Amino acid sequence: MGRPKIAKKSTFIDMTAMSDVTVLLLTFFMLTSTFVKKEPVQVVTPASVSEIKIPETNILQILVDPSGKIFLSLDKQQDMIQTLTKVGEAYGVTFSDAELNEFKKAQTFGVPIKSMKQFLALPGEERDKILKDYGIPCDSADNQFKVWISSARATNRDLRIAIKADQSTPYSVIKNVMNSLQDLKENRYNLITSLKSVSDE
Repeated sequence: MGRPKIAKKSTFIDMTAMSDVTVLLLTFFMLTSTFVKKEPVQVVTPASVSEIKIPETNILQILVDPSGKIFLSLDKQQDMIQTLTKVGEAYGVTFSDAELNEFKKAQTFGVPIKSMKQFLALPGEERDKILKDYGIPCDSADNQFKVWISSARATNRDLRIAIKADQSTPYSVIKNVMNSLQDLKENRYNLITSLKSVSDE
């Protein structure tokens, strides 16, 4: 007696629900993700065990590279425009609306104020390439860093200052930055570090 044949049925899997979930997840990640700012120099921050997170808004970040060059970034474009205007007034430099518009697009800035107009006249790609060669002066002869900080603070009183320095940056450079902040009575600031893994012993 022969074995009865079982009729094969085509399997149909409804993928509608899976597609809906995929689209929802994609939308969620797009709306909740924060973009990393493009920085002119790469820094390797020192490790620490602190898990305190800095706020995401009203941040004035001070970036210090291993050679001691200082760059700044603000998270609000309106703050950037007003800060540049105030610094320009302090040094007798007037910026046009077009120059202010170009400046507010910058994610990180760090050019001596006397070179700012020539810098803003360059194409965007070229500005990104040469920014790492500049840096805001922070020496005793011409401490423009203090002017930038005081102007930013006058623009937005709620700013939180965060210092992000490379682990190989000389201590004297960081001390100079901290002394400049202290001169401005800015005694509260965050140090950005990477999380250090602690082994169980």
